[in-house]
Amino acid sequence: MFQTPSRRTVLRGTAAAGAAVTGFDPFTRSWAVTASDRSLIAIPRLDGTVHTDDASLTADAEDFGHIIHRRPVAVLRPGSVRDVVAMVRFCNAHRLQVAPRGQGHATFGQAQVQGGLIIETWPLASIGPVGPHSTTVTVGAGARWSSVVEATLALGLTPPVFTDYLELSVGGTLSVGGIGGQAHRHGTQTDNVTELQVVTGAGEFVRCSPVRNADLFFAVLAGLGQCAVIVGATLRLVPAPETVRRYLLPYDNLQTFLDDQRALVSERRFAYVEGQVTTDAGGAFRRYVLEAVAYGPPVGPVPDDSTLLAGLHHAPSGVQASDLAYYDFLNRIAPDVAALKAAGLWSYAHPWLNLLLPSRCAASLAGSTLDVLTPADLGPGVILLYPLLRERIHTPLLRTPEDPVPYLFAVLRTTAPDDTATLDRLITANRSAYDAARAAGGTQYPVGAIPFTRADWRDHFGSAWPRLSTARRTYDPRGILVPGQGIF
Repeated sequence: MFQTPSRRTVLRGTAAAGAAVTGFDPFTRSWAVTASDRSLIAIPRLDGTVHTDDASLTADAEDFGHIIHRRPVAVLRPGSVRDVVAMVRFCNAHRLQVAPRGQGHATFGQAQVQGGLIIETWPLASIGPVGPHSTTVTVGAGARWSSVVEATLALGLTPPVFTDYLELSVGGTLSVGGIGGQAHRHGTQTDNVTELQVVTGAGEFVRCSPVRNADLFFAVLAGLGQCAVIVGATLRLVPAPETVRRYLLPYDNLQTFLDDQRALVSERRFAYVEGQVTTDAGGAFRRYVLEAVAYGPPVGPVPDDSTLLAGLHHAPSGVQASDLAYYDFLNRIAPDVAALKAAGLWSYAHPWLNLLLPSRCAASLAGSTLDVLTPADLGPGVILLYPLLRERIHTPLLRTPEDPVPYLFAVLRTTAPDDTATLDRLITANRSAYDAARAAGGTQYPVGAIPFTRADWRDHFGSAWPRLSTARRTYDPRGILVPGQGIF
């Protein structure tokens, strides 16, 4: 039925095969494109809608980064998974490139497509039934993590790992990895998926898992959308606490801060460990806050301060401890996001730097970036620095340093979108920081704004590159999926 047109929509504009793209400069963020006209094209029967109005195209030419701007020729708001199948097949037939878009939280044009089709996945937001003894839940790719945990908490269950911001889509974070403060115990979000439902680049609906179509399963998780569009996922669930105790512990020495973090994750003393870097009285980034959270009943004992904090080397003054409902802890940054939106700062540019550093040189690598960072360059952003346990990460395409305790280092900057000189400087600084990290065995966590060539991507994936490139040829033989990543 997907091949039978029921109505006609005008798709005029620049398409993948109907445009000559002569080059993109990531520093000036400009395309050189020679467009050609497209004729009337009959789209297949759909349960949802295809939009070509200016407002829809303009909105999806943006993302949270507000740095890259690529205008699609059409936007699909699917009414069903069948729509995704139909339109991916349609795009294959007409050589149109495709990119899925969840909550639009990419920062460097990763989910944009010039003259192609954007598939907005947010309508695919179903959350399957959850029973009191469930160990999994199946959800649509467009479901937000906040909605998922609200549904599972009604039965005393929770996904084990969350990113700090809950309003991201499930499909979006599973495409990159999904790192959070619980990852030292449970791995990343991609390590807690038991099955995926995807539409391949060839337009085939496939269920895949570690034991069924495993090559596709492991090419999609953290695969940056290169082989298939995630339309659904089955997520592992664990018992949820009712309350947690959250500690904020101040440090004034970077190495001591990192050493205490490493000890905590190695001992599994806390359910959640993260850390932030803030400024001292002189405006230098030399204050560090270790954030550690203990889960209470029914999954853990009532937290005991003396036991949990024993042997740590934080400053004795300035310690903060608070008891929170579990969901309130997970959703703790919501008031900050609301304040940024109210101030108009949420729509500013976000030239983020996200790296994974070997522990042996985390202090020197992070320190060299922090030494030259100014409060103005960070803006109303945050700096995260915290460890993972590599033995817990089993997703082949999520590339981490070959170190037992790598550190996530994320400089989440916010700056005025019209200040192109500052944006160019910060993006150049991101690349320099990446080069230093790479020389020391580090990798990037690919959600930021670091200019990458195809050779960089081959180097990034390393020994996993043959797996990804083979899967790309197999499942997206015409290479239509997610060109914004710049991998192929």
